[in-house]
Amino acid sequence: MVRLASVTDPALIETMAPALWVHRGAAPLMERPHRHDDLEMNYVVRGRLDYLFGGTRLSIDAGQIAVFWAATPHRLIDDPSLKPGDNCWVHIPLSTVLSWALPDRDLSELLMNRPIVVQADAAGRDIESMFESWRSDLTGGETETIALLEVHALVRRLLNHHVAHGCTDDDKRTAVATGDNMRWAVAMAQFTVSHFRQPITPLEIAKATHLNPNYAMTLFREAVGTTLGSYLTRCRVAEAQRLLITTSMTTTEIAHAAGFGSQSSFYAHFARTCGASPGAYRHNLR
Repeated sequence: MVRLASVTDPALIETMAPALWVHRGAAPLMERPHRHDDLEMNYVVRGRLDYLFGGTRLSIDAGQIAVFWAATPHRLIDDPSLKPGDNCWVHIPLSTVLSWALPDRDLSELLMNRPIVVQADAAGRDIESMFESWRSDLTGGETETIALLEVHALVRRLLNHHVAHGCTDDDKRTAVATGDNMRWAVAMAQFTVSHFRQPITPLEIAKATHLNPNYAMTLFREAVGTTLGSYLTRCRVAEAQRLLITTSMTTTEIAHAAGFGSQSSFYAHFARTCGASPGAYRHNLR
């Protein structure tokens, strides 16, 4: 049975390990991007959630629900102009999602470096009531089994709607007003997400914005909460995880495809981030 995470402080989302977890409330403050091996589902009851997701600013409005693989570095961005909202979160461990034996099309959609965002009423269910039920049901025993079946069904419904209506990135992303520093940081993050498979360096990423490299790196660290080098590595590790799960490529091929300069670098960064070697990670999930 999947372990239910016991988290009383929403801010601990930033450091919590992968686990089945449900929470409702205002958006927690996140000082830096984080990643975790879960499928994350966010439903905005009231207000708005603003994310820096990969290299893109993403806004989820009231009445929308987002589903994404949380291995992609992401960070909730505080907007002081907004009143505290009301949001529902559920984290489903990747091992549980893989046990659902989803069609290849659906699994591929979930493991892409982008969120799926749809209107919650597309599910044909009262999402708010479902979340409230899960908060009490996901405590073990038969009720947890029933709740997980409902989570599984909801994810499938959202995926079917997403594919049937041909949603595009433009449909899912809403422009969010930003200051100059955040705009430059987003530009660097976008460049990183688009080019991390290539043998680029943090210096080359900084230069792509046509700013002084030292200034650009400092700006990125202050705006995003992590260094350019760390962000680049996280993107490469997330891609390696995706390839280990969805392909039969060798670890040597994956290291190259994910942008790592050497096999030793790949193994070191992957083990440090995921707590296991690439081979063990693949074996454990399968």
